[in-house]
Amino acid sequence: MTTPQLLFLLIVFAIVCMLAWLGMLLFAPAALRARLAHFLGHADDGKPDGGWLDRMAKAARPLTRLSVPDEGWEKSALRTRFMNAGWRNPAAPALYFASKSVLALAFPALAGIVLALLPVAHSGTRVLLLLLLTASGGYYLPNVVLARIAQRRKREIFETIPDALDLLTVCVEAGLSLERALVKVASEIHIKSVVLAQELQLVLMEMRAGFSKEKALRNFSLRIGVDDIDALVAMLIQSERFGTSIGDALRVYSENLRSKRRVIAEEAAAKIGLKLLFPLIFCIFPTLLMVLLGPAAIKIMRIFGTVLTGAH
Repeated sequence: MTTPQLLFLLIVFAIVCMLAWLGMLLFAPAALRARLAHFLGHADDGKPDGGWLDRMAKAARPLTRLSVPDEGWEKSALRTRFMNAGWRNPAAPALYFASKSVLALAFPALAGIVLALLPVAHSGTRVLLLLLLTASGGYYLPNVVLARIAQRRKREIFETIPDALDLLTVCVEAGLSLERALVKVASEIHIKSVVLAQELQLVLMEMRAGFSKEKALRNFSLRIGVDDIDALVAMLIQSERFGTSIGDALRVYSENLRSKRRVIAEEAAAKIGLKLLFPLIFCIFPTLLMVLLGPAAIKIMRIFGTVLTGAH
C-alpha cells in the first residue's frame, strides 16, 4: 500500500468517526442520554431538553473556540449583521463560528484527498498554497452566506415598507395613535411580509416592556439595517417630538419610497440586456452556428475529399 492510499484511508476513518460521534450527540434518545449521564455520574439538573439547534451548538462548542474572536464581539458589527439577517437564536453565534472552523478544516482535507488520488506529482509549494486557499475559502464562506441572507432580508423589507406606510397612514388619519396604528399594521402586513410583521411586533413588545417610542423605533432601525428605515424612524421621532402631522409626513415618505422602488426596478430591468450578452455569446451563438453551418461544413469536406481522391 502506497503512502497516498494510507493517508486517504486515515482521513476517511477520521471523518467517519467524527460524523458518528456528532450523530450520537445530536440524535441519541433522551432516555439513553439520561442513562449514560447517570452511569457516568453526572447529576440531572432538571432543565428541559432544548431543540436540535441547542444540541448542535452544545456539540460544536469545542470547535467554536477555534474561530471565535476576542471578548466584546457582541457589541461589534458582526452582532449587527446577525440582527440584520434575523438570527436571534442564542445558538446562532456558536453554530456560525463552529461552521467557520469546520469548513476551514474540511476544505483542505478534501483538497488533500483529491491531490492524493491524482496521479500527477505536485510540488510542495503549490500544495501548500492550495491548502491555504481552500482553508481561507472555507473560513470566509459563512461570512458570504450571512451577508447574502441579510441582504435578501433587507430587500424584502424595503419592497414591503411602502405598503405598510400606506396602511399606517390610513390608521393614523382615522384617529388612532401611533402605537395602535402599529398594532393594526403588524396584524395585517404579515400577509405580504412575515419578516416585517415580526419586526413590528418586536417594536410593540419593547414599548409594552417600558421602552420609550424613540428607543423602540431606533432599535427597529438598527435591526433592519436599511438607510431608508433610518430616515423614516428619524421622521417619526421628529413628528412625535414637535407635534407635527404624522399622516402627511407618512404619505409623502411612502410616495418617495415607492418612486425609489420603481427606479430600482427599472434599473434592474435595464441591466438584463447586458447580463444576457455573455450567455448569448458563449453559450447560444456557438450552438446556433454549429446547427446552421455544421451541415454546410460537412458537405464542403465531403466535396473536397472527393476532389482530392479523384486527383490522386
